[in-house]
Amino acid sequence: MTYEMNRQDDALIISVSGRLDTNTAPELQEVLDEALDDVSELTFDLDDLEYISSAGLRLLLVAQKRMTKQGSMRVCNAGEAVSEVFEMSGFDGILTLE
Repeated sequence: MTYEMNRQDDALIISVSGRLDTNTAPELQEVLDEALDDVSELTFDLDDLEYISSAGLRLLLVAQKRMTKQGSMRVCNAGEAVSEVFEMSGFDGILTLE
């Protein structure tokens, strides 16, 4: 997994590529813990994400809970495989998907 963060004022876009799983989610979670301090608008761009596991879903859920308190979060550009995981897990009803 690789990620790129772009911040503009109080908005943060995180582009994630590769695999977001048990091995890679803790690294991104650690970065998010600090990066979200002054963010009111968070966007995950999953255009290049190939796979997401339950650990990746947990990361998105934790981010969603935090952003509900301090602003908003959306997930965009999820590919077919990742979208299927969102649908099967019920996350399509939890997350704002675009």
